[in-house]
Amino acid sequence: MSDSKVSFQALQLANEHRSAYGLRYNDVTRYRKHCANRTHRLRSTLKMTHGKGREFKKLPPLTTDIVKEGHLQLLLFEAERAWAYAQDLIAQSTRPTNEAHAGTLRHSATGRFRRSVHWATQLLSHCQALHAVSRLSAENFVQAIVYTLILNGRFLRYRDDFEDALVQLSVARHLLDELADRADTSRDQALATLFADEIGPEIRYCAHELGREKAYDVDAIVAELAKEHRNDIVEGCESLLQKLKQESDGSGHSEAKKRLRVLMWEGQPIPVRNPELVDVLLKVQEAEAKISPPRDATERQGDKKKQRGKGGKGTGSKKGIAAYDGVLSALSEAEEVARKLVEAQQSTNNAGASAAGARDVQFVHAYIVFQLLSRRIQRDLLLVSALLSSHQPVTGPNTSKARKEQQVDGRLYPAVVKLLETVVQSLTQMRSLSIVDDSPELASDVEARLTFTKARRCFYLAQCYVAVKRYAEAMMLIQHATLHLRETRSTLSTVAGVTTAVDATYALPPDVVDALDASISEASQSVKREWFAYNGGTVNGDPKTYQKPLFFDIALNYVQLDIDRLLERAGKAPSKQNKEEMTQPVKSRREEVVRAETPEPSVPTKGGLSGLLGGWWGRK
Repeated sequence: MSDSKVSFQALQLANEHRSAYGLRYNDVTRYRKHCANRTHRLRSTLKMTHGKGREFKKLPPLTTDIVKEGHLQLLLFEAERAWAYAQDLIAQSTRPTNEAHAGTLRHSATGRFRRSVHWATQLLSHCQALHAVSRLSAENFVQAIVYTLILNGRFLRYRDDFEDALVQLSVARHLLDELADRADTSRDQALATLFADEIGPEIRYCAHELGREKAYDVDAIVAELAKEHRNDIVEGCESLLQKLKQESDGSGHSEAKKRLRVLMWEGQPIPVRNPELVDVLLKVQEAEAKISPPRDATERQGDKKKQRGKGGKGTGSKKGIAAYDGVLSALSEAEEVARKLVEAQQSTNNAGASAAGARDVQFVHAYIVFQLLSRRIQRDLLLVSALLSSHQPVTGPNTSKARKEQQVDGRLYPAVVKLLETVVQSLTQMRSLSIVDDSPELASDVEARLTFTKARRCFYLAQCYVAVKRYAEAMMLIQHATLHLRETRSTLSTVAGVTTAVDATYALPPDVVDALDASISEASQSVKREWFAYNGGTVNGDPKTYQKPLFFDIALNYVQLDIDRLLERAGKAPSKQNKEEMTQPVKSRREEVVRAETPEPSVPTKGGLSGLLGGWWGRK
């Protein structure tokens, strides 16, 4: 029993239960009840009850040989229970309804605070004994020391003993910095940083009450006082820190996979100061490792040509989409955790918990939302490219029979429009983020991709209307697509040569914009021709009553057609036999039918007076 190792992380255990049972939203009453229930369960498990009924059974003394992790947890939760009760009594004493007996409540709170320090001191003594016989690691021992120093320092600050409280809290902050530097995992580093951020404002307050000139400079105060008093407060502090360094160097490579990569934004690192965020971001990191690096448009087009040449449909797209689904699931979980932390910070008005000048949890939440929207956009664009590549028309003779065989599935364009609508929603939400608004170049890049996606959506939505022969709506959508594309070119010209975070997510080179512009122009001419041939280009015209204009028939009678020129423009060279037959000019109807002039009827001549008078009265 004496040779068994004990693993007890006081700071991690306290932080997990505080966050899960009320203290995240400053509900100390709920946390006190949880600690009471926890101590009762631990006593029952360890068989440390004092008997049943009125019979009191005295417990045997707790020695080092029989100490287990459960005994240390019992002492920790006893300290947490007394501390939470003290905080609850202090909060009750500040209410106007309890003004009459506020002094009694404060006196009771002082007693509970003192009881909490007593339990923490017992915990520290057992941890020290275990560490002396090499049953407790140096890291766990340092965490117990830090927990006791923080609790004792807060108690001294509550009693207005600011000088001793400042020394205790400064040494605790110094040990937390050492734990953060020697941490094996990113979670342990974030845990030490979290507690250091919590006691930072208390150090500043004590320094201000003592009249220090630079009370705002917490790091300078800690460096000054910790170096002077750490050996007096912590017995053998130098040797303990040296042993902590040796343990960290010995286990440095075992937890390498649990190290979180440094998150960068605009060339500056983003600090993750919460263990819960580290856990979910590690899941995101593992999921992103399964995604192949993004390639440019030219490589994707080359792959599509290879697949069409082999007759395949891109079987790798399913694996890629499944990988993106895993990343989106992990990012959604990370966003939920970050949102809860932001809500807790806003509800408790704990804005000063983060270090001065550092990026707080609200910035981290906005960054996670940006990454979530970016991955969602990548997934949707991958689906769009997979759909379009699976229905790629085969090159061949441009005959009416071939066009019927190459007719696109009616479900294709509605599915593409739905995916592009999701991309538009993601880009709109991304544009409203605070981290995007703070960067004008990034905001312009997001706006350019938003208008470009709207142009693509209008283009494919117009194809849906063409399929049901609603050409007026299709032409209107094509005109809207042209306007959106013009706006895209204008926005891209303002950020030319600038690389932003959205470029890696949604690449938009000029040749892609030109290709869409050419497709829109070609579709506009095609829709106009089909509309005119359908009902003459009228909005509400009935195609059944529509007839070709009369000049079509008249022109064929009087205009000589150059068949060779027509065949040449159509890409069909006429054969030699047809050329010999068509060398003779085609005669029109006017040339073939030559009629003789109708002779005028001869009029007999009459003489005399009757002929003269007959001419006056119309007789001949």
